[in-house]
Amino acid sequence: MRKIISGLSAEENTDLLEQQRQERYMEAAREKTAALAARLHRTPTCHVTNFGCQMNAKDAEKLLGILLSAGFEETQDEAADFLIYNTCTVRDNADQRVFGRLGRVSHYRKNNPDMKIALCGCMMQEDLNVEKVLKSYPFVDLIFGTHNLFRFPEYLAQVLDSGERIVDIWKKTDRIVESLPSERKYSFKSGVNITFGCDNFCSYCIVPYVRGRERSRKPEEILGEIRALSESGVKEIMLLGQNVNSYGRGLDEPCTFAELIDRAAKIDGIRRIRFMTPHPKDFSDELIEVIKRNENIARHVHLPLQSGSTQILKQMNRKYTKEQYLALAEKIRTRLPDAAITTDIIVGFPGETDRDVDDTIDVIRRVHFDNAYTFIYSKRTGTPAARMEDPATEEEKKDRFSRVLKCVQQSAKERALLLQGKVMTGLVEEVNTQSPGKVTARLSDNMIVHIDGDESMIGKFYPIRLDICCGFYYFGETAGEEIV
Repeated sequence: MRKIISGLSAEENTDLLEQQRQERYMEAAREKTAALAARLHRTPTCHVTNFGCQMNAKDAEKLLGILLSAGFEETQDEAADFLIYNTCTVRDNADQRVFGRLGRVSHYRKNNPDMKIALCGCMMQEDLNVEKVLKSYPFVDLIFGTHNLFRFPEYLAQVLDSGERIVDIWKKTDRIVESLPSERKYSFKSGVNITFGCDNFCSYCIVPYVRGRERSRKPEEILGEIRALSESGVKEIMLLGQNVNSYGRGLDEPCTFAELIDRAAKIDGIRRIRFMTPHPKDFSDELIEVIKRNENIARHVHLPLQSGSTQILKQMNRKYTKEQYLALAEKIRTRLPDAAITTDIIVGFPGETDRDVDDTIDVIRRVHFDNAYTFIYSKRTGTPAARMEDPATEEEKKDRFSRVLKCVQQSAKERALLLQGKVMTGLVEEVNTQSPGKVTARLSDNMIVHIDGDESMIGKFYPIRLDICCGFYYFGETAGEEIV
Protein backbone atom coordinates (compact mmCIF):
# COMPACT_ATOMS: atom_id res chain seq x y z
CA MET A 1 0.00 0.00 0.00
CA ARG A 2 1.34 3.44 -0.92
CA LYS A 3 0.63 6.69 0.88
CA ILE A 4 1.38 10.00 -0.87
CA ILE A 5 1.58 12.66 1.82
CA SER A 6 1.57 15.83 -0.25
CA GLY A 7 3.85 16.70 -3.14
CA LEU A 8 3.61 20.39 -2.25
CA SER A 9 5.16 22.49 0.48
CA ALA A 10 3.06 23.98 3.26
CA GLU A 11 3.98 27.59 2.55
CA GLU A 12 1.62 28.97 5.20
CA ASN A 13 3.80 27.64 8.03
CA THR A 14 6.73 29.69 9.21
CA ASP A 15 10.14 28.11 9.54
CA LEU A 16 9.90 28.37 13.33
CA LEU A 17 6.51 26.63 13.45
CA GLU A 18 7.86 23.91 11.17
CA GLN A 19 10.84 23.48 13.47
CA GLN A 20 8.53 23.04 16.47
CA ARG A 21 6.33 20.66 14.50
CA GLN A 22 9.26 18.41 13.61
CA GLU A 23 10.45 18.42 17.23
CA ARG A 24 7.09 16.94 18.22
CA TYR A 25 7.51 14.24 15.59
CA MET A 26 10.98 13.54 17.00
CA GLU A 27 9.33 12.69 20.33
CA ALA A 28 6.91 10.36 18.55
CA ALA A 29 9.80 8.74 16.66
CA ARG A 30 11.62 8.09 19.95
CA GLU A 31 8.54 6.29 21.30
CA LYS A 32 8.30 4.12 18.17
CA THR A 33 12.01 3.30 18.29
CA ALA A 34 11.75 2.35 21.96
CA ALA A 35 8.88 -0.01 21.12
CA LEU A 36 10.97 -1.55 18.32
CA ALA A 37 13.91 -2.00 20.71
CA ALA A 38 11.67 -3.82 23.19
CA ARG A 39 10.46 -6.16 20.47
CA LEU A 40 13.98 -6.83 19.15
CA HIS A 41 15.55 -7.05 22.65
CA ARG A 42 18.35 -4.77 21.44
CA THR A 43 19.01 -1.22 20.25
CA PRO A 44 17.83 -0.83 16.63
CA THR A 45 20.62 0.00 14.18
CA CYS A 46 20.77 2.54 11.36
CA HIS A 47 23.02 3.23 8.38
CA VAL A 48 23.18 6.27 6.08
CA THR A 49 24.94 5.90 2.73
CA ASN A 50 25.69 9.21 1.03
CA PHE A 51 26.29 9.86 -2.65
CA GLY A 52 27.40 13.15 -4.19
CA CYS A 53 28.59 16.61 -3.23
CA GLN A 54 29.52 18.37 0.01
CA MET A 55 25.94 19.62 0.40
CA ASN A 56 24.73 16.03 0.22
CA ALA A 57 27.31 15.11 2.86
CA LYS A 58 25.89 17.86 5.09
CA ASP A 59 22.38 16.50 4.50
CA ALA A 60 23.58 13.00 5.42
CA GLU A 61 24.83 14.32 8.76
CA LYS A 62 21.32 15.64 9.45
CA LEU A 63 19.70 12.33 8.51
CA LEU A 64 22.06 10.42 10.80
CA GLY A 65 21.60 12.96 13.59
CA ILE A 66 17.83 12.53 13.46
CA LEU A 67 18.10 8.73 13.52
CA LEU A 68 20.50 8.77 16.49
CA SER A 69 18.30 11.27 18.33
CA ALA A 70 15.34 8.94 17.74
CA GLY A 71 17.18 6.15 19.53
CA PHE A 72 18.92 4.24 16.76
CA GLU A 73 22.56 3.14 16.94
CA GLU A 74 24.82 3.68 13.93
CA THR A 75 26.35 0.66 12.19
CA GLN A 76 28.61 0.44 9.15
CA ASP A 77 26.58 -2.54 7.95
CA GLU A 78 23.95 -1.74 5.30
CA ALA A 79 21.86 -4.62 6.66
CA ALA A 80 20.69 -2.24 9.40
CA ASP A 81 17.22 -1.92 10.86
CA PHE A 82 16.89 1.48 9.15
CA LEU A 83 18.84 2.02 5.92
CA ILE A 84 18.75 5.29 4.00
CA TYR A 85 20.41 6.18 0.71
CA ASN A 86 20.92 9.91 0.19
CA THR A 87 21.19 10.02 -3.59
CA CYS A 88 22.93 12.13 -6.24
CA THR A 89 21.93 12.51 -9.87
CA VAL A 90 24.62 14.76 -11.36
CA ARG A 91 25.84 11.91 -13.60
CA ASP A 92 24.18 8.73 -14.83
CA ASN A 93 26.67 6.46 -13.04
CA ALA A 94 25.44 7.88 -9.71
CA ASP A 95 21.92 6.68 -10.54
CA GLN A 96 23.17 3.25 -11.55
CA ARG A 97 25.17 2.87 -8.34
CA VAL A 98 22.01 3.40 -6.29
CA PHE A 99 19.97 0.92 -8.32
CA GLY A 100 22.82 -1.58 -8.02
CA ARG A 101 22.86 -1.22 -4.25
CA LEU A 102 19.08 -1.64 -4.07
CA GLY A 103 19.43 -4.96 -5.83
CA ARG A 104 21.36 -6.26 -2.82
CA VAL A 105 19.11 -4.69 -0.22
CA SER A 106 16.20 -7.02 -0.99
CA HIS A 107 18.22 -9.89 0.50
CA TYR A 108 18.77 -7.93 3.71
CA ARG A 109 15.03 -7.33 3.98
CA LYS A 110 14.26 -11.05 3.70
CA ASN A 111 16.49 -11.71 6.71
CA ASN A 112 15.04 -8.83 8.72
CA PRO A 113 11.29 -8.22 8.26
CA ASP A 114 11.50 -5.20 10.62
CA MET A 115 14.02 -3.45 8.35
CA LYS A 116 12.98 -0.07 6.92
CA ILE A 117 14.53 1.29 3.71
CA ALA A 118 14.44 4.94 2.62
CA LEU A 119 15.58 6.85 -0.46
CA CYS A 120 16.00 10.62 -0.55
CA GLY A 121 18.09 13.30 -2.25
CA CYS A 122 18.46 14.67 -5.77
CA MET A 123 17.76 11.44 -7.63
CA MET A 124 14.30 11.29 -6.07
CA GLN A 125 13.37 14.67 -7.55
CA GLU A 126 13.19 13.03 -11.00
CA ASP A 127 9.81 11.46 -11.79
CA LEU A 128 11.28 8.65 -13.89
CA ASN A 129 13.52 7.53 -11.04
CA VAL A 130 10.66 7.57 -8.54
CA GLU A 131 8.45 5.53 -10.86
CA LYS A 132 11.24 3.01 -11.39
CA VAL A 133 11.65 2.59 -7.63
CA LEU A 134 7.90 2.21 -7.12
CA LYS A 135 7.69 -0.41 -9.86
CA SER A 136 10.92 -2.38 -9.43
CA TYR A 137 11.78 -2.04 -5.73
CA PRO A 138 8.54 -2.55 -3.78
CA PHE A 139 10.48 -3.10 -0.53
CA VAL A 140 11.45 0.60 -0.29
CA ASP A 141 9.37 2.09 2.54
CA LEU A 142 10.07 5.82 2.27
CA ILE A 143 10.85 8.17 -0.62
CA PHE A 144 11.34 11.94 -0.32
CA GLY A 145 13.34 14.62 -2.10
CA THR A 146 15.68 17.53 -1.47
CA HIS A 147 13.16 20.27 -0.62
CA ASN A 148 11.57 18.54 2.36
CA LEU A 149 14.50 16.79 4.06
CA PHE A 150 13.70 18.77 7.21
CA ARG A 151 10.48 16.70 7.49
CA PHE A 152 12.41 13.48 8.00
CA PRO A 153 11.39 13.29 11.71
CA GLU A 154 7.76 13.28 10.58
CA TYR A 155 8.35 10.59 7.95
CA LEU A 156 10.42 8.53 10.39
CA ALA A 157 7.68 8.52 13.01
CA GLN A 158 5.05 7.57 10.44
CA VAL A 159 7.02 4.84 8.70
CA LEU A 160 7.86 3.23 12.06
CA ASP A 161 4.15 3.31 12.94
CA SER A 162 2.78 2.03 9.66
CA GLY A 163 3.24 -0.67 7.08
CA GLU A 164 2.39 1.81 4.34
CA ARG A 165 4.88 3.07 1.81
CA ILE A 166 5.34 6.84 2.14
CA VAL A 167 6.20 9.00 -0.88
CA ASP A 168 6.49 12.78 -0.56
CA ILE A 169 8.20 14.73 -3.35
CA TRP A 170 7.99 18.51 -3.37
CA LYS A 171 8.59 20.42 -6.58
CA LYS A 172 9.63 23.60 -4.80
CA THR A 173 9.88 25.30 -1.42
CA ASP A 174 10.96 28.56 0.17
CA ARG A 175 11.51 26.78 3.50
CA ILE A 176 14.88 26.79 5.31
CA VAL A 177 14.86 24.70 8.50
CA GLU A 178 18.41 24.05 9.70
CA SER A 179 18.16 23.48 13.47
CA LEU A 180 17.37 19.77 13.55
CA PRO A 181 19.77 17.22 15.09
CA SER A 182 22.98 16.61 13.14
CA GLU A 183 25.77 14.08 13.66
CA ARG A 184 29.00 15.52 12.29
CA LYS A 185 31.48 13.15 10.70
CA TYR A 186 34.35 15.20 12.14
CA SER A 187 34.44 16.92 15.53
CA PHE A 188 36.94 19.55 14.37
CA LYS A 189 35.48 20.63 11.02
CA SER A 190 32.03 21.13 9.58
CA GLY A 191 30.15 22.32 6.53
CA VAL A 192 27.72 25.23 6.88
CA ASN A 193 24.95 25.72 4.33
CA ILE A 194 24.61 29.33 3.18
CA THR A 195 22.50 28.90 0.02
CA PHE A 196 20.18 26.27 -1.40
CA GLY A 197 19.35 25.68 -5.05
CA CYS A 198 20.75 27.33 -8.15
CA ASP A 199 19.60 29.95 -10.68
CA ASN A 200 22.32 29.42 -13.29
CA PHE A 201 20.68 26.72 -15.42
CA CYS A 202 23.81 25.49 -17.15
CA SER A 203 22.50 23.49 -20.09
CA TYR A 204 24.08 20.18 -18.97
CA CYS A 205 23.16 20.42 -15.28
CA ILE A 206 20.17 18.85 -13.52
CA VAL A 207 20.83 20.62 -10.20
CA PRO A 208 18.43 23.60 -10.62
CA TYR A 209 15.65 21.14 -11.41
CA VAL A 210 16.27 18.88 -8.40
CA ARG A 211 17.53 21.45 -5.85
CA GLY A 212 15.23 24.27 -6.90
CA ARG A 213 15.76 28.01 -7.28
CA GLU A 214 18.41 29.76 -5.22
CA ARG A 215 17.62 30.75 -1.63
CA SER A 216 20.02 32.41 0.83
CA ARG A 217 20.02 31.92 4.59
CA LYS A 218 20.03 35.05 6.72
CA PRO A 219 23.59 36.08 7.64
CA GLU A 220 22.86 36.24 11.38
CA GLU A 221 21.63 32.61 11.27
CA ILE A 222 24.78 31.48 9.46
CA LEU A 223 27.12 33.38 11.76
CA GLY A 224 25.24 32.11 14.81
CA GLU A 225 25.69 28.53 13.61
CA ILE A 226 29.43 29.13 13.07
CA ARG A 227 29.82 30.59 16.58
CA ALA A 228 28.05 27.54 18.05
CA LEU A 229 30.31 25.22 16.04
CA SER A 230 33.38 27.10 17.28
CA GLU A 231 32.22 26.78 20.87
CA SER A 232 31.83 23.02 20.35
CA GLY A 233 35.46 22.70 19.21
CA VAL A 234 35.19 23.11 15.43
CA LYS A 235 38.30 24.77 13.98
CA GLU A 236 37.57 24.64 10.26
CA ILE A 237 34.34 25.37 8.42
CA MET A 238 33.33 25.13 4.78
CA LEU A 239 30.63 27.49 3.51
CA LEU A 240 28.42 25.48 1.15
CA GLY A 241 26.17 26.30 -1.78
CA GLN A 242 25.69 25.47 -5.44
CA ASN A 243 27.00 28.98 -6.19
CA VAL A 244 28.27 30.55 -2.98
CA ASN A 245 29.39 33.83 -4.49
CA SER A 246 25.88 34.74 -5.57
CA TYR A 247 24.93 34.58 -1.88
CA GLY A 248 22.68 37.36 -0.64
CA ARG A 249 20.27 37.77 -3.53
CA GLY A 250 16.73 38.11 -2.25
CA LEU A 251 17.67 38.90 1.35
CA ASP A 252 15.71 41.68 3.05
CA GLU A 253 18.98 43.22 4.23
CA PRO A 254 21.66 43.06 1.49
CA CYS A 255 24.82 41.07 2.24
CA THR A 256 27.37 39.88 -0.32
CA PHE A 257 29.31 36.63 -0.05
CA ALA A 258 32.49 38.65 0.45
CA GLU A 259 30.90 40.47 3.41
CA LEU A 260 29.63 37.19 4.88
CA ILE A 261 32.96 35.35 4.73
CA ASP A 262 34.78 38.42 6.05
CA ARG A 263 32.51 38.41 9.13
CA ALA A 264 32.86 34.64 9.52
CA ALA A 265 36.66 34.93 9.45
CA LYS A 266 36.54 37.13 12.55
CA ILE A 267 34.72 34.60 14.74
CA ASP A 268 36.92 33.43 17.62
CA GLY A 269 38.17 29.88 17.35
CA ILE A 270 37.71 29.46 13.61
CA ARG A 271 41.21 28.78 12.33
CA ARG A 272 40.38 28.06 8.71
CA ILE A 273 37.48 28.81 6.36
CA ARG A 274 36.84 27.16 3.01
CA PHE A 275 34.02 27.63 0.50
CA MET A 276 32.49 25.52 -2.23
CA THR A 277 31.47 26.16 -5.00
CA PRO A 278 31.96 29.59 -6.60
CA HIS A 279 30.94 30.45 -10.18
CA PRO A 280 33.46 32.37 -12.33
CA LYS A 281 30.85 34.87 -13.53
CA ASP A 282 30.19 36.03 -9.95
CA PHE A 283 33.73 35.97 -8.53
CA SER A 284 34.27 39.56 -7.40
CA ASP A 285 37.34 41.71 -6.77
CA GLU A 286 35.89 42.31 -3.30
CA LEU A 287 36.06 38.58 -2.55
CA ILE A 288 39.68 38.37 -3.68
CA GLU A 289 40.61 41.25 -1.37
CA VAL A 290 38.75 39.68 1.57
CA ILE A 291 40.66 36.42 1.09
CA LYS A 292 43.94 38.34 0.84
CA ARG A 293 43.51 40.18 4.14
CA ASN A 294 42.21 37.21 6.16
CA GLU A 295 44.93 34.62 6.72
CA ASN A 296 42.41 32.08 8.01
CA ILE A 297 40.54 31.95 4.71
CA ALA A 298 42.03 28.96 2.89
CA ARG A 299 44.39 29.61 0.01
CA HIS A 300 42.37 27.42 -2.29
CA VAL A 301 40.00 28.61 -5.00
CA HIS A 302 37.96 25.97 -6.79
CA LEU A 303 36.99 27.71 -10.03
CA PRO A 304 34.98 25.44 -12.37
CA LEU A 305 36.03 25.93 -16.01
CA GLN A 306 33.99 23.13 -17.65
CA SER A 307 35.39 24.02 -21.11
CA GLY A 308 38.08 26.27 -22.53
CA SER A 309 36.11 26.87 -25.73
CA THR A 310 34.05 30.06 -25.83
CA GLN A 311 31.63 28.42 -28.26
CA ILE A 312 31.09 25.41 -26.01
CA LEU A 313 30.81 27.67 -22.94
CA LYS A 314 28.03 29.54 -24.74
CA GLN A 315 26.22 26.28 -25.47
CA MET A 316 26.70 25.31 -21.83
CA ASN A 317 25.10 28.64 -20.78
CA ARG A 318 28.09 29.39 -18.54
CA LYS A 319 27.89 33.17 -19.14
CA TYR A 320 31.64 33.81 -19.52
CA THR A 321 34.19 33.44 -22.30
CA LYS A 322 37.57 31.78 -22.41
CA GLU A 323 39.23 35.19 -22.25
CA GLN A 324 37.16 36.29 -19.25
CA TYR A 325 38.03 33.10 -17.37
CA LEU A 326 41.73 33.53 -18.12
CA ALA A 327 41.63 37.16 -16.95
CA LEU A 328 39.98 36.12 -13.66
CA ALA A 329 42.48 33.31 -13.09
CA GLU A 330 45.37 35.70 -13.73
CA LYS A 331 43.90 38.19 -11.27
CA ILE A 332 43.67 35.48 -8.60
CA ARG A 333 47.24 34.29 -9.30
CA THR A 334 48.53 37.87 -9.05
CA ARG A 335 46.68 38.97 -5.91
CA LEU A 336 46.77 35.59 -4.15
CA PRO A 337 50.13 34.11 -5.23
CA ASP A 338 50.02 31.44 -2.49
CA ALA A 339 46.57 30.16 -3.52
CA ALA A 340 45.95 26.92 -5.37
CA ILE A 341 43.43 27.02 -8.22
CA THR A 342 41.53 23.82 -8.95
CA THR A 343 38.74 23.27 -11.43
CA ASP A 344 36.10 21.03 -13.04
CA ILE A 345 36.31 20.08 -16.71
CA ILE A 346 33.73 18.30 -18.87
CA VAL A 347 34.96 16.52 -22.00
CA GLY A 348 32.59 15.31 -24.71
CA PHE A 349 29.87 17.96 -24.46
CA PRO A 350 27.51 17.72 -27.46
CA GLY A 351 29.11 19.31 -30.51
CA GLU A 352 32.61 19.51 -29.01
CA THR A 353 35.41 19.21 -31.59
CA ASP A 354 39.15 18.61 -31.41
CA ARG A 355 39.64 22.36 -31.74
CA ASP A 356 37.41 22.96 -28.69
CA VAL A 357 39.51 20.47 -26.72
CA ASP A 358 42.64 22.31 -27.88
CA ASP A 359 41.16 25.46 -26.29
CA THR A 360 40.57 23.60 -23.02
CA ILE A 361 44.16 22.34 -23.00
CA ASP A 362 45.37 25.87 -23.73
CA VAL A 363 43.53 27.14 -20.61
CA ILE A 364 44.99 24.33 -18.49
CA ARG A 365 48.51 25.26 -19.58
CA ARG A 366 48.02 29.00 -19.13
CA VAL A 367 46.30 28.84 -15.71
CA HIS A 368 48.56 26.03 -14.43
CA PHE A 369 45.79 24.35 -12.45
CA ASP A 370 46.85 22.73 -9.19
CA ASN A 371 44.34 19.95 -9.81
CA ALA A 372 41.15 19.26 -11.73
CA TYR A 373 38.15 16.97 -11.58
CA THR A 374 37.75 15.83 -15.17
CA PHE A 375 34.66 14.02 -16.47
CA ILE A 376 33.21 12.72 -19.72
CA TYR A 377 29.86 14.41 -20.34
CA SER A 378 26.90 12.52 -18.90
CA LYS A 379 23.53 13.09 -20.54
CA ARG A 380 20.85 14.11 -18.04
CA THR A 381 17.27 13.78 -19.26
CA GLY A 382 15.36 17.02 -18.79
CA THR A 383 18.28 19.36 -19.45
CA PRO A 384 18.67 21.40 -22.67
CA ALA A 385 21.97 19.64 -23.50
CA ALA A 386 20.19 16.28 -23.60
CA ARG A 387 18.38 17.46 -26.75
CA MET A 388 21.52 18.70 -28.54
CA GLU A 389 23.01 16.84 -31.48
CA ASP A 390 26.11 14.87 -30.53
CA PRO A 391 28.01 13.57 -33.60
CA ALA A 392 31.22 12.54 -31.76
CA THR A 393 31.79 8.84 -31.14
CA GLU A 394 32.53 7.39 -27.72
CA GLU A 395 36.02 6.54 -28.92
CA GLU A 396 36.65 10.16 -29.92
CA LYS A 397 35.44 11.34 -26.52
CA LYS A 398 37.73 8.91 -24.71
CA ASP A 399 40.73 10.02 -26.77
CA ARG A 400 39.97 13.69 -26.03
CA PHE A 401 39.48 12.89 -22.35
CA SER A 402 42.89 11.19 -22.26
CA ARG A 403 44.52 14.28 -23.78
CA VAL A 404 42.92 16.59 -21.23
CA LEU A 405 43.68 14.29 -18.30
CA LYS A 406 47.34 13.99 -19.28
CA CYS A 407 47.65 17.78 -19.41
CA VAL A 408 45.90 18.16 -16.02
CA GLN A 409 48.20 15.61 -14.40
CA GLN A 410 51.29 17.35 -15.78
CA SER A 411 50.08 20.75 -14.56
CA ALA A 412 49.25 19.37 -11.10
CA LYS A 413 52.66 17.75 -10.76
CA GLU A 414 54.49 20.92 -11.79
CA ARG A 415 52.50 23.01 -9.30
CA ALA A 416 53.02 20.48 -6.52
CA LEU A 417 56.79 20.40 -7.05
CA LEU A 418 56.92 24.15 -6.29
CA LEU A 419 56.08 23.27 -2.66
CA GLN A 420 58.85 20.73 -2.13
CA GLY A 421 60.98 21.52 0.93
CA LYS A 422 58.60 24.18 2.24
CA VAL A 423 57.16 24.19 5.76
CA MET A 424 53.42 24.82 5.77
CA THR A 425 50.58 24.54 8.29
CA GLY A 426 48.47 21.39 8.06
CA LEU A 427 45.35 20.22 9.86
CA VAL A 428 45.54 16.50 10.67
CA GLU A 429 42.25 14.97 9.55
CA GLU A 430 42.51 11.19 9.92
CA VAL A 431 44.63 8.12 10.43
CA ASN A 432 46.09 6.89 7.14
CA THR A 433 44.64 3.41 6.73
CA GLN A 434 46.96 2.62 3.80
CA SER A 435 50.21 3.44 5.61
CA PRO A 436 50.46 2.16 9.22
CA GLY A 437 51.91 4.71 11.64
CA LYS A 438 50.93 7.69 9.49
CA VAL A 439 48.21 10.33 9.59
CA THR A 440 46.87 12.53 6.82
CA ALA A 441 46.91 16.33 6.99
CA ARG A 442 45.45 18.96 4.68
CA LEU A 443 47.18 22.27 3.97
CA SER A 444 45.48 25.61 3.45
CA ASP A 445 45.87 25.19 -0.32
CA ASN A 446 44.12 21.78 -0.08
CA MET A 447 47.29 19.74 -0.64
CA ILE A 448 47.27 16.39 1.16
CA VAL A 449 50.37 15.39 3.17
CA HIS A 450 50.99 12.05 4.89
CA ILE A 451 53.16 12.26 8.01
CA ASP A 452 54.23 10.03 10.90
CA GLY A 453 51.70 10.23 13.71
CA ASP A 454 48.78 8.70 15.57
CA GLU A 455 45.13 9.30 16.40
CA SER A 456 45.98 11.83 19.15
CA MET A 457 47.02 14.33 16.44
CA ILE A 458 43.64 14.39 14.69
CA GLY A 459 42.00 17.82 14.71
CA LYS A 460 45.24 19.67 15.47
CA PHE A 461 47.39 22.01 13.38
CA TYR A 462 51.10 21.35 12.88
CA PRO A 463 53.96 22.89 10.90
CA ILE A 464 54.75 20.30 8.23
CA ARG A 465 57.75 20.03 5.92
CA LEU A 466 56.91 18.73 2.46
CA ASP A 467 59.58 16.18 1.54
CA ILE A 468 58.50 13.74 -1.16
CA CYS A 469 56.19 14.86 -3.97
CA CYS A 470 53.92 12.14 -5.36
CA GLY A 471 52.12 14.30 -7.92
CA PHE A 472 48.81 14.97 -6.19
CA TYR A 473 50.01 14.59 -2.61
CA TYR A 474 53.13 14.62 -0.42
CA PHE A 475 54.92 12.63 2.22
CA GLY A 476 56.42 14.87 4.86
CA GLU A 477 57.06 15.25 8.56
CA THR A 478 56.19 17.62 11.36
CA ALA A 479 58.60 20.53 11.74
CA GLY A 480 57.61 21.50 15.26
CA GLU A 481 55.02 21.20 18.00
CA GLU A 482 51.28 21.63 17.63
CA ILE A 483 50.25 25.16 16.60
CA VAL A 484 47.78 26.46 19.17
